[in-house]
Amino acid sequence: MSNLRTLVSARDKSPVSNLQSLAFQIERLSKRLRPLEQQSNRIALLRLAIVLLGILDAILAALFFNSALAWLVFAFSLFVFLVLVFLHRRLENWIETLTLLRALKSDQRARMLLDWESLPPPRPIELKDKSLALDLDLTGYRSLHQLLDTTVSRHGTQLLAEWLTSSRPDTNALGARQNIVRELKPRARFRERFWLTYRRVLKRELEGDNLLDWLKTEFPAARLRWTLPVAALLVAINLLLFILWQYFSFPPWFILSLVAYAAFYYWNQKELETILSAVVRVNAELEKFRALVEYLERASYRNAPHLAELCAPFVNKSPVPSQELRRVQWITAAVGLRNNPLWSVLLNVISPWDFLFAALAARERENIAHVLPEWVRVVHELDALIALGNFAALHPDAAFPELRADISPALHVENLAHPLIRADARVANDFEIQELGQVDILTGSNMAGKSTFLKTVGINFCLAHAGAPVMASQFFAQPFRLHTCIRITDSILDGFSYFYAEVKCLKTLLQDLQRDDELPLLYLIDEIFRGTNNRERLIGSRAYIQALLGARGIGLIATHDLELAHLADNNSRARNYHFRDEVRDGKLVFDYLLRAGPSPTTNALKIMELEGLPIKVKSGE
Repeated sequence: MSNLRTLVSARDKSPVSNLQSLAFQIERLSKRLRPLEQQSNRIALLRLAIVLLGILDAILAALFFNSALAWLVFAFSLFVFLVLVFLHRRLENWIETLTLLRALKSDQRARMLLDWESLPPPRPIELKDKSLALDLDLTGYRSLHQLLDTTVSRHGTQLLAEWLTSSRPDTNALGARQNIVRELKPRARFRERFWLTYRRVLKRELEGDNLLDWLKTEFPAARLRWTLPVAALLVAINLLLFILWQYFSFPPWFILSLVAYAAFYYWNQKELETILSAVVRVNAELEKFRALVEYLERASYRNAPHLAELCAPFVNKSPVPSQELRRVQWITAAVGLRNNPLWSVLLNVISPWDFLFAALAARERENIAHVLPEWVRVVHELDALIALGNFAALHPDAAFPELRADISPALHVENLAHPLIRADARVANDFEIQELGQVDILTGSNMAGKSTFLKTVGINFCLAHAGAPVMASQFFAQPFRLHTCIRITDSILDGFSYFYAEVKCLKTLLQDLQRDDELPLLYLIDEIFRGTNNRERLIGSRAYIQALLGARGIGLIATHDLELAHLADNNSRARNYHFRDEVRDGKLVFDYLLRAGPSPTTNALKIMELEGLPIKVKSGE
């Protein structure tokens, strides 16, 4: 155990970067595993040799000496074999732990490098509104959710996705989540042991619904109160009459009582099946869930008051939660014996087996019915929070945002970058919006970085709303609702053209902006009215932006229409920013740095020329 603690906490003690430290730990674990695997192979061969030699020696002792010596040789061989089995099992457990730990470190390294091929594929989730997720790459392949998702439960991954894709921050829960993520960030051992504890039990994800469905099943408790005594009495009569017939020449009246018991059993079979089937369904999840609960019971929460408050349902409780779950698991194991038809008949003939364990299951369910939903909720929430804490630990330079209604300016960020761009290609920018009602117009050449900057702002707000750190050195903002019009798509099934879909999105934005809400709106628009001709686009864009100016929100609009930059000439709430490019050695070069003012250049003709397309036009055109 001390070796595991050293390996788990090595990253915190290493003076080198996280990436270098992870590579070092992976190599170190590989070196540790090689001799252990060789030792395991040797023990496996030795076990086989002990079995063969033990049998051979026992046979020789019986042939040339006597049977007593043969049995002694066999017993000694069996003892040695069992000792080797015990040692081999301990070694295999240690190998499994180190292998899982190495896989975890490799997974962490892949997340830092954005090595998508090495990451687990995204798990299915359900979202009410997918527009924000689509616009900002929040879910699906190569998404923020896939990057952050280290959860072990289905509800954990669903909860994480809901936090990341929420267009409206939960201001009441946000501070609590952020405090817990702050405490989880340096607690590598807590995060990794939570993951290892689960993975050592089963590799399938935890299904909390199976635990809670057991509570929703209607148990006929009143019926069980009298059916168990009656069944016990019938079984006792059966056994007594059978003994009297077998040993005291009594008539075989046990057949009549057995028929009566069988009739009584089948009369109550429907109710028994309802209870016992629910117990069998919950059995598969109990082992996984109890392992996590046991870990949380003995984990240290020193200097982590917010984490301790979340996990309070498992700490210093009487009765101990894991012991209550162990009793339920013991009952489910006993019920599982009836899956074998032969055992089912035998157990119910010699005892009121099904009646007894149905009654015990009903009693234990009643004992934990008021606490199990809270236990499940805490584990799911902690699962999602650990994923956020892991992201924070992998990006130590990321800052925790400060979201307050009284903050001025309305938005101030320094070194803001996109989390889905590799660190060696990531470009950070400073940005600030002074007050509500302001609209910033981003102009610039194709591929210069306008759309990426919109997504950078949006995706970092989603991180902030989830309670995670953001990819910035400073992030101060008022809490905003989010609305994006970035990836507009037409719909053949609904009969929507691209332009009509864009109009509907922009109309919804205006409605959200004018809605009486305590939170202002942050909106991000990429290429406004791109689905129509130049003249109508310019007229519509000017009118639309003028409607946005002065409203209770702030917005960024990326556009190729340099004419829109003139809106700032007549309204101080409109500001211009741009991204530049230049041609070097026959290639377009971008620095992706945000600069004040309208774009002085365009590059469409440059791109066409570099790709060999005809661009010459007649004079006068």
